[in-house]
Amino acid sequence: MSVSVQPLIQAGPTIFSHAALATCALALGIWQMLAAKGTPLHRGLGRVWVGVMAITALSSFWIHEFRLFGPFSPIHILSAVTLVSLPVAVRAARQGNIAKHRRMMRILFFIGVLVPGAFTLLPGRAMHAVFFGG
Repeated sequence: MSVSVQPLIQAGPTIFSHAALATCALALGIWQMLAAKGTPLHRGLGRVWVGVMAITALSSFWIHEFRLFGPFSPIHILSAVTLVSLPVAVRAARQGNIAKHRRMMRILFFIGVLVPGAFTLLPGRAMHAVFFGG
């Protein structure tokens, strides 16, 4: 398998920056899941992850490769849910409801990073071309 970022560059700045942000969210999310919780590093990287997730979700609204509902697709529903859920998850941590915070962040990682990321690997999408050519 030969990986090339050329398809992302050719897709334009919106898709390129969205993919870069999503890749950062994936890496930070994995780190946060595996690293010690409650530490200053966890809190600091958590703030960064929330910001990256919010910008990634927002940027998705300028991507219209699959149009099922006007200019939008089902993935845009996940973006909207992500934008609503991020502050709720942060508030849970600030209020000391760590169980709710943990549960929401895991769900956000799944529906905001993993599920949309899997869809980007479908044929015809830029990330499919990055990893599989074509």
